[in-house]
Amino acid sequence: MSRRTIRLYTFHERAWHAVQAITILGLLLTGAEIHAPERMQLFGFRNAVFTHNALATVLLLNALMGLFYFFTSGLIRQFGPRPRDFVSMSIAQLRYYTHGMFHDAPHPMQHDAEHKLNPLQQVTYLAILNVLLPVQVVSGVLIWGAQHWPSLIAQFGGLTWLAPLHALTAWFFLAFTVMHVYLTTTGDTLTANIEAMVTGDLKVHDRSNEEVTR
Repeated sequence: MSRRTIRLYTFHERAWHAVQAITILGLLLTGAEIHAPERMQLFGFRNAVFTHNALATVLLLNALMGLFYFFTSGLIRQFGPRPRDFVSMSIAQLRYYTHGMFHDAPHPMQHDAEHKLNPLQQVTYLAILNVLLPVQVVSGVLIWGAQHWPSLIAQFGGLTWLAPLHALTAWFFLAFTVMHVYLTTTGDTLTANIEAMVTGDLKVHDRSNEEVTR
């Protein structure tokens, strides 16, 4: 089967993704030290707190700039599940993840510039961007402002509730990161998806003469 190269990611998408990845990993590391400084000592507690707050600011600004870019460029459409064939495509994708990819089955969706995310990825990213990230940001800001706005923090249950909530969402981010990295290895080759995020180009099997499920 022949192979062809498609332009999958723009420079702005790759830069946005790189900043998000670096800041999320940094936040997880510094957050772990803040949560358990007696067991993890990488930066020192004071430096960990400063770095954590700085990275959180970078993450939020990058997310806002990314949102602006995706909206103005029209790329925001890639995150929206398409009602047509959504259920059947989701089932096909789930079967591929749980069985097909372990038996060298073809991917149910052929990637291109207009179809970068499969239905399961779309639902996952919508949940992260609209639920997980806002909860993480709001809880983090409230924890940061606990000494400045004690009455406001008390309305949210105080640090007794906010700290575990912030830690729980961090665990969800960690689980997503591990799964995300693992799934990047399920392309046509072990490193094809990672190389695409670096170069913008993805090498895929040419299935132009085959019936492709959309």
